[in-house]
Amino acid sequence: MVGTLPGRTQGLGLITEPLLADLHMDRVTYATVNLWATLIGAAFCLPYGRLLDRFGSRLVLSMVALGLGISVVAMRSVESVAAIFICITLTRGFGQSALSVVSLALVGKWFAKRLNFAMGIYSLLVGVGFIIAFPAVGAAVLNFGWRAAWTGVGTFLLLVLVPLAWIFVRDVPGKDDLEQEPFRLSDLTMWEALRSPAFWIFALSSSVFGLVYSGISLFNESILAERGFDASVYHTVLVVSTMLGLLANFGGGWLATRWPIQRVAGLGMAVLAAALVALPLVKTYAHVMLYGIAMGIAGGVVTVVFFSVWGQVFGRTHLGRIQGCAQMMTVLASAVGPLLLAQTLRQTGSYDLMFNGLAVVVVFLGIAAWYCPMPGQNLAPAFSHE
Repeated sequence: MVGTLPGRTQGLGLITEPLLADLHMDRVTYATVNLWATLIGAAFCLPYGRLLDRFGSRLVLSMVALGLGISVVAMRSVESVAAIFICITLTRGFGQSALSVVSLALVGKWFAKRLNFAMGIYSLLVGVGFIIAFPAVGAAVLNFGWRAAWTGVGTFLLLVLVPLAWIFVRDVPGKDDLEQEPFRLSDLTMWEALRSPAFWIFALSSSVFGLVYSGISLFNESILAERGFDASVYHTVLVVSTMLGLLANFGGGWLATRWPIQRVAGLGMAVLAAALVALPLVKTYAHVMLYGIAMGIAGGVVTVVFFSVWGQVFGRTHLGRIQGCAQMMTVLASAVGPLLLAQTLRQTGSYDLMFNGLAVVVVFLGIAAWYCPMPGQNLAPAFSHE
């Protein structure tokens, strides 16, 4: 999952400003390129989810990592809008879409009754990886330029991640590893999942979070600059929110073993709404840090929910396809987020209108998640303390 960095909005956010200056692009053009690249890249989710269910994790993960590494290395040579569009499309498709689906399914196909706790640990490890990766890549961008930094990231994917995937990944758990008792009485097919309200409530909640997070991540430096803060504050907030996200990952995984997953989702959305309402009011360094803390907590909790809910609610047999559908929705939303913020800034001179409007949507989805019925399950608890 850490290898998806160059295909994620947060990763692209690290090179946005120098890339715009290098290619002489305005923000709306870049946001539009990002939108269409992400929309096309989202199409990678469905076929790779199907391939994962059919051919297993080892082969699919190795090929996806190979494609992402080649795409990132190729991006260092871009000189035109068309070239940057092709490269961002491929990094979005192989990274944000396909590699995310495969990474999540590795855990979802392995665990059943302990899935929430396993996903909490997984999220914690992913957070640690991003805490190392973000400042490292950010420092490389500042010291060596975005092209050299991207070459290093792509080389790491090709020389480290691809061999690790091929050597160590097993397609299915061994007999000693596999949990014998299924979490559900029966697994749902992709179409049965799509007909349930639970799929749409959780998918929309995760997608709106992705929309918010992608828009803020891509233009976070600009958002904070609008309030009088420089790039160093942006990097500090990124680290603070990521660290708090780590704790929230673990806390969310622990809480999900004691609360129904709907309640955990509602709590995460409530914190996100509070952060959105507070962002236009930020004026001091302390305010910025509090905003970063709230975003980190919200992101950590919502991430654990998104990671674990599909296998927990719908089973493992068709998990790749189901997660592919859900991941595609979040990718599409993440494509729209930056363009909405860029257009809001162009039309109103500020980002604030968008933040306030999104807060209302988040509150509505949080309430829907809190009261969401689960297909074929009692809302009363199916969480054993192991």
